[in-house]
Amino acid sequence: MLLLTEQDVQDLFPMTRAIECVTASLKAQHDGGAINRSRERIFLPETSLHYMAAGYPDEKLLGMKIYTVARDGLRFLVLLYDGGSGALLAVLEADYLGRIRTGAASGVATKYMAREDAATAGVIGTGRQARTQLEAIAAVRPLKIARVFARDAARRESYAQEMTRKLGFEVAAVESAEAAVRGAGIVITATSSRDPVLKGEWLEPGAHVNAIGANMLNRRELDDASLSRAALIAVDAIEQAKEEAGDLVQGLNAIRGGWNAVVELHEIVAGARPGRASASDITIFKSSGIALWDVISAAYIYRRAVEEGRGRRIPLWGEA
Repeated sequence: MLLLTEQDVQDLFPMTRAIECVTASLKAQHDGGAINRSRERIFLPETSLHYMAAGYPDEKLLGMKIYTVARDGLRFLVLLYDGGSGALLAVLEADYLGRIRTGAASGVATKYMAREDAATAGVIGTGRQARTQLEAIAAVRPLKIARVFARDAARRESYAQEMTRKLGFEVAAVESAEAAVRGAGIVITATSSRDPVLKGEWLEPGAHVNAIGANMLNRRELDDASLSRAALIAVDAIEQAKEEAGDLVQGLNAIRGGWNAVVELHEIVAGARPGRASASDITIFKSSGIALWDVISAAYIYRRAVEEGRGRRIPLWGEA
């Protein structure tokens, strides 16, 4: 078994490759070449356990992401198995992996759903997820400026400076969520809020929204107006969205057509549905995060690690 650290993952998995991996997973999902199992959760008084699994029969790959949430932090692992022999191929520390694959999925959604001329981004939230979100958007659209808001002024200034240096265009800290969103062709919400942080009245015609922060039923980033104005809402997996996409479950009455109108992103990537019908459409990608992305990403990282001699080999079950 190969043990791969956070540093290994960061060194071996750039955003361009993450976007390619997520795109491949969506195509496999559409073609029936992938098996995905929704997240399950176990709650104890002081911590919780979360796990999700996926398989790629044609690739002979199986895997699981498992993590704990406690007061002193989150601990993520991905286990990658050989789908033929059942051998455990690798264990990967997966904090960064989770962030980059989530960002990559928003990058794919933006590529297929946002206007091609979208050059301004609005970001609500400045956590670690917000960083890979903006990086992914910049990889698929020629951004000229991004505006970011968070309640903590110091954090939004730090984020703006860091991302300006990293991405090579202006990222400006602003005083309100409305100021971040008004005029933006692409909007990112990456918060842990229980109440909406985005108001539909702020969205410009033609805007695309990536909502990635609320993946529990008691959390919500988008208000009813955001949902009612949307011409198209896509999710990663409808089954999982019904279990944990608080934005959509709480706002279901505001969605034109309800769940019947919600599509899965793989349908758009495969060309079975258009990402938008007109330049003025408002589109939304509500991301919960699925195991398919973790497993295909882990497989890519594992193969790169083997090629480059990275990681620590640990014998298991009597292996030499």
